[in-house]
Amino acid sequence: MTRLHSGRIEYRLEAAGDSTVLVLHGGHMRAGLAPGEETYLDRGYSVLVPSRPGYGRTPLSVGPSPSGFADVLAELCRELGIDSVAAVVGISAGGRTALAMASRCPRLVQRLVLESSVGFGTYPDRRTRIAANIVFNARTERLTWGAVRALLRLAPTTGLRLLLGDLSTKPAHEVVAALGDEERARMVELFSRMRSGSGFLNDIDHTRAVAPETVTQPTLVVASRTDGGVPFAHAESLTAGIPGAELFLSGADSHLGWFGDRTATANRIERFLAADPRG
Repeated sequence: MTRLHSGRIEYRLEAAGDSTVLVLHGGHMRAGLAPGEETYLDRGYSVLVPSRPGYGRTPLSVGPSPSGFADVLAELCRELGIDSVAAVVGISAGGRTALAMASRCPRLVQRLVLESSVGFGTYPDRRTRIAANIVFNARTERLTWGAVRALLRLAPTTGLRLLLGDLSTKPAHEVVAALGDEERARMVELFSRMRSGSGFLNDIDHTRAVAPETVTQPTLVVASRTDGGVPFAHAESLTAGIPGAELFLSGADSHLGWFGDRTATANRIERFLAADPRG
């Protein structure tokens, strides 16, 4: 936790090497959760993870828009003495801030990795927006996640099927059945620790953050055709809009790309980060 000119921001810095990757997690996540970060830590990168506005202990007032928070993150990097990041990783709804940071801070950001990311299309759809305002508003959010934790404790398989119903285009029972015991336990733990705060409703209030042609860094888009949380059309819009962007098809069965074909994805990201960003 630190206080900047813009206000307080919660963050975690895992020091593993000289080069730093900045990870922007998606909805219901905060700096204290670390799924997928081993992709970078195991390859010798330090990882900087902030809680986005409204999540964890970062108040909603600190840069609530993607462009506003991008400026806050640039200030955080200066505060920490980081003058260059090997990549900004934008996951799901965090992709909008990653795009804004790449656009607004071209000297700071060398590359851009977008995983299961919201793109330049409409997000979310009307049904998701209505449901989110019912179950994640200020009065119900705590009760919603309390019920999720209770269900996962009493009937974990049933709970996972319920939660994955909207996160995959495949039948949820097939997605859960394909998980190994270790993956299933990790997924239960992750869902049990999620909270929305005021961040998720803020996420769905914001639309397109930047013009795609203003993103000039090498960009890798990682997406699954069976992602039910952010439709594959978003990955197509990112690849088509950002000059020179590459698309990698993940074998993950759901929006949670850390579960499933993670090794192939991690290897592709490793090759992308090892390439000279200047081409």
